Amino acid sequence: MTGIWAGGRAIGEWLIRHAGWCLAVSVALHALAVGTHPTQPLDLRVYREASPHVLSGGLYDYAVHTAPPIPLLPFTYPPFAALVFLPLSRLPWTAAIVVWQAVSVAALVVISVCAVRLLPARPDGRAKDLALLWAAAGLWLEPVRHTLDQGQVNLLLGALVLGGLAATRAAVSRGAAVGLAAAVKLTPAVGGLYLLATRQWRAAAWAVAAGAAATAVAWWVAPRESARYWSTLVTDPHRVGPVWSVRNQSLRGALSRLLGPDAGSSATWWAACALVTVVAGWALWAAARRRDLLGALVAVELYGLLVSPVSWSHHWIWCLPAMIWLVHGPHRRRLLARLAFAVWAPATGARLVPQLIRLEDRLTRTSPYPAALAWPGSVYVVCAVLTLFALAAGTARQPGTEEADDGRSGDRLEGSLTRP
Repeated sequence: MTGIWAGGRAIGEWLIRHAGWCLAVSVALHALAVGTHPTQPLDLRVYREASPHVLSGGLYDYAVHTAPPIPLLPFTYPPFAALVFLPLSRLPWTAAIVVWQAVSVAALVVISVCAVRLLPARPDGRAKDLALLWAAAGLWLEPVRHTLDQGQVNLLLGALVLGGLAATRAAVSRGAAVGLAAAVKLTPAVGGLYLLATRQWRAAAWAVAAGAAATAVAWWVAPRESARYWSTLVTDPHRVGPVWSVRNQSLRGALSRLLGPDAGSSATWWAACALVTVVAGWALWAAARRRDLLGALVAVELYGLLVSPVSWSHHWIWCLPAMIWLVHGPHRRRLLARLAFAVWAPATGARLVPQLIRLEDRLTRTSPYPAALAWPGSVYVVCAVLTLFALAAGTARQPGTEEADDGRSGDRLEGSLTRP
C-alpha cells in the first residue's frame, strides 16, 4: 500500500511539473471533440436570439422550440443579462460559438487559478502549475462539459466572482464582481454571504450597489420587461423546466423525484432545507473562523445550489473549487474530505447525470419516478452535503491568523492574496 501511495505521489509531481503541457493537450482534445462532434448550444442560441427583444419588447415571450421534456427554452434571466448578451446578436452563429467556447475555456482557467489562490500559500511555489493542472482536468468534468455543450454562462460568471474575490485588492472591485454577476443571473448573489462571513462589509455594500445599479440601468432601458420579470417571472421555477427532472440537481429536485412531481411545498422539503441551512451555516462559520477563504466560498456556493428551486447539472461548476479544496485544503487528510472527493470524482468524471438523463427521457410520466433512477439522481446533493460536513469539521484558526479582528480583517486578508 505504501508503494502505491508513493507511486501516486510521483505521478502527481510529474503532472504538476508538466501542467502547462497537460492543459495544452486537454484544450486540444476539447477542440478536436467540438470539431468532430459539434453540439447544438441551445442556451447560447437563446442568449443570442432573445437579447435584441429587450429593446423592442417581448423578451420573455421569445422561446426556442426544442424537444420534450423541455419543448420550449425561454429567456429566464433578468433584463440586464439581455443587455450583456446583445453583442452576441451581431455575430454570425458560427463565430458566436467559437468566441463563446474560447472565452468559456479561458474562464475555466481563471476559476482554477483563483481557487488555488484562495488556498494557503504552497511552500514549494508551484501554485500556478497546480492550478493549470486542475484546469486541464476540470475541462472534462460533467458540469463543465455540459456548460460548454449548451453554451451556458456559468463559467463566465464563476470566473467573474472568483476573479473579483481572489485577484483584486479594492473592496469596490470585489463587491462589484459579485453584484454584477448576480445582476446577470440570480444564483451568484449567494456570494454575498461569503463577503459577510469574512467581514468584508465595504465589499458587501458595493455588491448591493453594483447589483442595484445594473438592475436600474436595465429598468431604464426596458421598463416593461423589467417590471414583468421582477413582479411575476422571478418566482416561477416551472418556467425554466420540470423541477422533478434529474437535470435538476437541487435538493428540491432530488426530493421531487423521491416523493412526487414537486416537493417544494411539502413539510419534508422545509425540514430538509432547514437541516441543510444549519449544516451550511456550521460549515461557513467554521471556515471563516479558521480563515479558510476557499472553504468559506465553497460552502456558500454549494448551499446556494442546494436550496435553489432549480440547479441544473451545468450549474454545478463549483464542483471544481470544491474538489480543489478537498484535495489541497486544511482538511485534506481527514477521512470525510477524502470520502467527499471519492464521490465527486466519479460522479462528475464519469458523466453520471447525462446517463441518467437518457434513461429518464425514455420514461412515461404516468407512473411514479423509479427509485432506481431517483437515488443515483441525487448524487450532486450527496456530494455537496458531504463537502459541507467536511468543511464544518474542526474550527481551529490557521497559524498566523490570531490577530484581533477590528472588522476589517476580511479586507486585509483578501488584499494579501493579491501579492505577485
